[in-house]
Amino acid sequence: MLLRLRGPDGMIRINIEKTDTFQELGRQLVAQLPPTVDPNSISMSPDPQARDSKKLIDIAQYKLSQIGLNHGDLIFINYQHQNVANGHTNDQPTSSTVTSSTNRLNGKPILPTEDLPIDPPPLTSPTKIIKNPWEVVKQSALDDRLDKQDGKIPRGRDRMCKHGPKGMCDYCMPLDPFNAQYLADKKIKYLSFHAYLRKINSATNKPELGSSFIPPLKEPYFRVKRDCPSGHPQWPEGICTKCQPSAITLQPQTFRMVDHVEFASFELVNTFIDAWRKTGAQRIGYLYGRYLEYPEVPLGVKAVVEAIYEVPQVDEVDGVSVNPWENESSVNEVAKLCGLEQVGVIFTDLLDAGTGDGMVICKRHADSYYLSSLEVCFAARLQAQHPKSTKWSDTGRFGSNFVTCIISGDETGQIAISSYQVSNDAVEMVRADLVEPSADPSVMLVREEEEDDGSKSRTRYIPEVFYRKINEYGANVQENAKPSFPVEYLFVTLTHGFPAQPKPLFNTSSFPIENREVFGESQQPAAVAKALDTSGGKELGSLSDFHLLAFIHGMAVLSKEEMALLCRAATSHDLADTYQLFSMPGWQNLEFLLQSAGEKIIPKKKKRLHSSSDEEAQLANNGGAAAVSLAPSATFDRRSGEPLTKRLAAVRLTERNEPHAQQRPVYNRAKYEDLS
Repeated sequence: MLLRLRGPDGMIRINIEKTDTFQELGRQLVAQLPPTVDPNSISMSPDPQARDSKKLIDIAQYKLSQIGLNHGDLIFINYQHQNVANGHTNDQPTSSTVTSSTNRLNGKPILPTEDLPIDPPPLTSPTKIIKNPWEVVKQSALDDRLDKQDGKIPRGRDRMCKHGPKGMCDYCMPLDPFNAQYLADKKIKYLSFHAYLRKINSATNKPELGSSFIPPLKEPYFRVKRDCPSGHPQWPEGICTKCQPSAITLQPQTFRMVDHVEFASFELVNTFIDAWRKTGAQRIGYLYGRYLEYPEVPLGVKAVVEAIYEVPQVDEVDGVSVNPWENESSVNEVAKLCGLEQVGVIFTDLLDAGTGDGMVICKRHADSYYLSSLEVCFAARLQAQHPKSTKWSDTGRFGSNFVTCIISGDETGQIAISSYQVSNDAVEMVRADLVEPSADPSVMLVREEEEDDGSKSRTRYIPEVFYRKINEYGANVQENAKPSFPVEYLFVTLTHGFPAQPKPLFNTSSFPIENREVFGESQQPAAVAKALDTSGGKELGSLSDFHLLAFIHGMAVLSKEEMALLCRAATSHDLADTYQLFSMPGWQNLEFLLQSAGEKIIPKKKKRLHSSSDEEAQLANNGGAAAVSLAPSATFDRRSGEPLTKRLAAVRLTERNEPHAQQRPVYNRAKYEDLS
């Protein structure tokens, strides 16, 4: 009889007798399988979903007639491939295990280094549905707060209202947060993320119908699905209509994940621009801050930037090359202790106008471009690395809150900031390796499936890409995006600004900034000792500096508890935390290391309320003894270990005795020491 066996590498037909055993069937089957297949891993099932699969080695002694197999029956098989490096298989698949999806039709495996896309798709499908994501997905506290708000926009009484003061009609009832007329009146170009969520949720789920809840958000997916149930070999060996992506129609995104970018202070940006002023080369840095509510937009979100960390880089006049950032996890840990996170990236694109008055050339305007195709791909990669967790998506994630800021010249020749986010479609197109930057910054190229040598790509499937536009006759038409399309379809603009009353989290900026050795700025122990200087009335010294905190954390001198206390003292500006930090053994070790390196730490000195002649007169009038007994407490170094309450009590006694020192009797303790 003839048996058909369907597996990951295609269909196999075997002629065999009913009286033969499964051992004979396995022997003929292995001869037709690729040589990398492990015979001990072969399993068989009558169901394509492998619900009742059996290992071939477990049923090898049974005859085919005992199982009930007949002529023309279809059997579904599955197996694993051997490790190419050492010739055996592991029970758990590893990075070195070659799966069935990485084999050519001739059975030879594709090496992992061959023609991989920029971000290779995972072996498990990223479109895997999470059951009840609203129960298992943990989102940010800000999203939880916004989810509890109704988002309605209140309106006052209109002249068309005919009801009483406690009534309501169509002219004064609250508006939805996605009301188009309200957004147009307020000149708000995009919906906020939570307003967009309310809009699509109202169309997807209707509680009045009693239907089950469906997560309204769904991320775009433009890659070949890796878990196609049709049974054919995985891409690139096989493809069908179930696993291939549909045609893409690009449209401008109507919402944005973050509505506003707020820099904590002007000095923060000005210090970053100083690098360009000194060298004339461009500069890039990562933004650290937090996300807060933005009341100017219904259910809006803003990113508050508190620090800019300049990563290792090679600066050029026309661009920046980013080097490997080896201490990224260390900097992120310091930011977490300060209550911050990575919120975006910022870079300069400045060119001096040569007038000598600080004017710059305007390169980004309506007739050229605002965000180049290369910058769109760069921002898309960063947003893909910072996904947003949400319980309203069936995959548990949707979009990203990561922002991109550019410092360039405006139409008036002044230095200005522009903030952007690339769309979710752009992130997925870059992840799927469908587009590539163009020499013309205003257009994006759609990649070809053929390689430079004319061969077919084994990892890239390019679906049809279209975009809609308004033609010269005012009609909305659809155009083919190949070979290129305008880059404006791939990003949204954000607003930005500075607070009216700046209250930055870090109020000192005297410590040198990292990775500026090329133009004479370096982080040395002398700079740390200067930051620890508490003279001149600086109770906290210069500890409230993010760059200093990152440098001290990299020295690995303080323990986790001491580092957390240092970050809390630097951000809360609390003297109690500072005094507690100064008494910690790790902090004393830090001071010892600095002193061993030849750096002198200047302690705090007593504030002189009187001149030297007044103090001498006061000492003479008070008999000298009382003043001498109080002097050590007032001038004692606060890091010597003496209790704080004792020192403060001495200061209070000094202040209380000074105004009436001549009228009150003086108790001279030295006269009565011999009586005891």
